[in-house]
Formats: sequence, C-alpha cells, structure tokens
Amino acid sequence: MNKKKIVHPYIPNSVPEVKAKMLEEIGVKDIESFYGDIPESLRFKGEMKLPKPFPSEYALERHVMNILAKNKTCQEYLSFLGGDCWQHYVPAICDEINSRSELLTAYAGEPYEDHGRFQTLFEYASMMGELLDMDVVNVPTYDWGQAASTSIRMAGRITGRKEILIAKSISPDRLAIIQNYCRPVVKVKLIDYDKKTGELDLEDLKAKISPRTAGIYFENPSHLGCIESQGKTIAEIAHKHGALSIVGTDPITLGILTPPSNYGADIVCGDVQSLGMHMQYGGGLAGFIATRDEEKYVMEYPSRLFGITPTIVEGEYGFGDVTYDRTSFHDRVEGKEFIGTCAALWGITAGVYLALAGSQGMQELGQLILQKSQYAMKKISEIKGVKIPFLKSPHFKEFVVDFSATGKTVKEVNKSLLKKGIFGGKDISSEFPELGNCAVYCVTEIHTKEDIDKLAQALAECLN
Repeated sequence: MNKKKIVHPYIPNSVPEVKAKMLEEIGVKDIESFYGDIPESLRFKGEMKLPKPFPSEYALERHVMNILAKNKTCQEYLSFLGGDCWQHYVPAICDEINSRSELLTAYAGEPYEDHGRFQTLFEYASMMGELLDMDVVNVPTYDWGQAASTSIRMAGRITGRKEILIAKSISPDRLAIIQNYCRPVVKVKLIDYDKKTGELDLEDLKAKISPRTAGIYFENPSHLGCIESQGKTIAEIAHKHGALSIVGTDPITLGILTPPSNYGADIVCGDVQSLGMHMQYGGGLAGFIATRDEEKYVMEYPSRLFGITPTIVEGEYGFGDVTYDRTSFHDRVEGKEFIGTCAALWGITAGVYLALAGSQGMQELGQLILQKSQYAMKKISEIKGVKIPFLKSPHFKEFVVDFSATGKTVKEVNKSLLKKGIFGGKDISSEFPELGNCAVYCVTEIHTKEDIDKLAQALAECLN
C-alpha cells in the first residue's frame, strides 16, 4: 500500500484537498507555478530530510519543551556574565504593564487616535530626559548598537565630516554594528585605551583627531567596566577641533554617576535593557538617543519623537509626533536613515521602571550595585594567581578578571564553574588579546554577599 501523506494540523492549508481547491481558485496548475522567476539551478529538487512530524499539537509542544529543558537559565544558576546584557531585578509590574493587550503590539505603525500609547512614550522620554539631563529623547530603536550608529551618523550630518574616532575599549559586537551601519558614509578610526587605567588614551586621541573628525565616541562605563573620569577633557578636545562628543552609557548608572551632558556630551546614547527588561535570546534590548533641544540636533533624528500640546478643550493635552517630516516614514526615498521596526514596547517598560524607582530609588540602586561590585572585585583579587586589571580605576557593575597566571583558560574555568551551578564571566581573551586570558564579570543588585562569596570559593576550588 502507498504510504498516506501526513497532514500537518499545525501548518495552515496543508490538507491536499484544500491546497487543490486554492490552486483551482487562483487558476494555476501547481505550486511550482509560483516560482517561475527563480532560476531552475537555484531550486531545491526532491524531499527535504526532515524528522517525522508530530500530528498532535500536544506531542509537538512536549517535544519542544524537552529540547528547551536542556538549557540552563539564570533562574536556575548563578550568573556573573558581563557584556552588554545584564541580569537585573525586574519588578512584576513591568511585566504586568507591558503584557497588556493595548500595549503588547507596540509596533512603529499605529492608528492616529492611539493617544494613550503616545502618552506612555512621551512620559518615558520625559523621565529619561530627566535622568540624562537632556531635553530630547527618541522613541526606543533596536538596541545600543543601532543607537550608537545613528548618533554617529547624526554627528556626520551635523558637522559635514566623514570620520569618527572610537575608543578601542568598546564592545567588539557593537563596533561591528557601527562599522557596518556607517559604511561607506562615515569612516571609523580607533583610539587606544590606557592599559593601566582602562580609560581613553588622551595622547593617542590628540594625535588622531583632525579637521575630518565628526565626533569622538566613547562609553562610560566602558565595555571593560571602567568609569571614564576624563569625559570633560575629551569633550573639550572634540569641541576645540569642531567635532562632537558622543557618549554611550548604561542609564542605570546615572543614579550616582554624573550625566554625560554635564561633562560636555552633545549626543548621548545607550540601551534601556537594565531598566526592567529580562535577559532574552536576542531580545529585551532597546536603544535610546538624547540631545539638547536645538534644531540642528532635533532635525537629524531619523527616529520618532513624541511631544505634548494643548487641545481646544481647556485642561486637555494631546500627544503625537514632533517634526514628522524628518523621518523615513514621511520620506521613503530621501530619508536620512531608514527606521522600520522599533522597540517601543520596551520604552513603555522602562518608563514603568523609572516611575516606580523615582530619583531616590535610582540613587540607592546605583550605590548598591557599586558596593557589591567593589566587594566582588576585592574577594576575587585575593584568589591566588588571579588578577584584576585596572583595579585602581573606579568601576560600576562590570570588571575584568585575568586568569593568565593560573595556567587555565577562561573556557576551562567557566566549564568548572558550570558544574557548580555558576555562569562565569564573558570570555574576552580573543577580543582583547592584549589583556591576556581574561573575562568580564558582572555583579548587580540581585547578587547577595553569599552569592559573591560562593563565586569566590568556587573559583578558588577550580584553580587549585
């Protein structure tokens, strides 16, 4: 007997009779008719070697859950992974609000009467502006990498120049995004960092800045966790040469650190992931850009800006787009940059977090993270053979740990830690070979003293 072809109940229109009826209705002979524009040499012939399907939805779900069960999450294990995505506490109200049906599909396009969501994003931008001490903040875009890239492109358009200087201590992933996004409009040149302090090398900066430089981009804290204390000097050097100062920052630091605008930053960018977003597989990231309320800056934003305005009814206000004609939504052909899918939902989430924490809460949170990370650095530095590069420099949340003198690689150390239920630091040995056999560790408000002591003891046992 011929084998009966399996119909997939979870794949729409897979029933042969339904397919035949649809083809008849459209007026074509078979599915192949739709692929006439694709050359024969590029078409796959034959049957794909796929595993047997699960006709039952329950059986399929069970199979997928068994696969997912192989993962070890940060709820099950202790995580000290550093590097652009951090485990912070997420208040339940953040998940409650961002999962509401009227907000959950916070896509770029919406009906014009959707003033409730316009207001939530306006409130988010207002609180971010207060935290950053800046006037204008955009609706969140993809992530920090895209926000930094757009900030650099903005600097290029404002100054009419085509070169950007970037600190080498930047995340290699973010640097790759910037180079790809800015090519060929803006050329990237790297500036060395001081191997003793982790801060920008001012002499190298002075040697490389020129009349072609549109701006200087550095991050504070850096990817290596070091707090940049030379921000004002860097901005002065930039401005002296007619360039802009662009600073990337983690907003959760600004409860205790000086906002970049106060030491000369013209454009500030970063990611709001630390403000109420869970770590996810590629998700939970949302970039922001902030500037002063000056026309030369505002008109170079490619992303959406929401403002407030009085209505004809006294005491009522409306919320909507500001200078919409500068966006790619308005001008698809001549737009400065194309902005499509964005991360507006995370802006609402961050707004909830900021409203919940308040200025005092952000200050207390910053102090707590600073204290815990300093304690972790001290405990780990006491382990035989382990060194903390840039130990004398101020750090926030993240720091580098050097295992070079232990005779073990970061990979080996992390494998041993994993057996003890701990995710070790992010291996940066290949990304920053000049630092040696190193990893970036991260400590936040979720880590207790017992957690840090457990890490230190586990490291000591792994290295003996």
